Amino acid sequence: MTTAWRATVLTLFPEMFPGPLGVSLAGKALASGLWALEARDIRDSATDKHRSVDDTPAGGGPGMVLRADVLAAAIDAAEISPDRPRLLMSPRGRPLTQSMVVEFAAGPGPLIVCGRFEGIDQRVIEARNLEEVSVGDYVLSGGEIAAMALIDACVRLLPGVMGKQTSGVDESFSEGLLEYPQFTRPQEFEGRGIPEILISGDHAKVAAWRRAEAEALTRTRRPDLWAARGGQKGTKSTTDG
Repeated sequence: MTTAWRATVLTLFPEMFPGPLGVSLAGKALASGLWALEARDIRDSATDKHRSVDDTPAGGGPGMVLRADVLAAAIDAAEISPDRPRLLMSPRGRPLTQSMVVEFAAGPGPLIVCGRFEGIDQRVIEARNLEEVSVGDYVLSGGEIAAMALIDACVRLLPGVMGKQTSGVDESFSEGLLEYPQFTRPQEFEGRGIPEILISGDHAKVAAWRRAEAEALTRTRRPDLWAARGGQKGTKSTTDG
């Protein structure tokens, strides 16, 4: 069986993979061939006996920088097709969004470069057309955990991975909104009950309640998302006074 979606990861620590991607939904899908993962060691492209991959920053400063020649050779050795995105996990990159995840999941799968140290030589970013992507406004020790987050977000959208194709329809960010609150048994928990509307059997009212709650949560917790939607005047949550 030919695997349609593949993630190729360039890292100094290939032993970190599959890690969390080898369990649960992603792991089952990986084992069944619904997607493929290739973790390649950047050091394999080093040319000296010490397998050196970094050097001191030009202009001085703390830390080390991944060399352009070594990383370029590692990218070239991966021999990926031109239609696959080339990503660099970086805190200065474009923030990862659900719409980007949907786009990446619909394609053949990305090559992902995981940086370390103080970063990578700017020249290889430009020469190999790497798109910088960020998973948040914070700094990690390296790009591996960020790469796992991106891959996991994509894999769960692949056909056959989730139990029901509709599972992702009402999730957070699917329509630029946060997800509405969820409830299940028991009907009473420490004096707190399930909202009556959810057990009313009236599907139209349930849908309206969920929409209103999603809008209220988004407006309160993520005003940036709400503003990006242009707001929705006249909407009212069932929790509003």
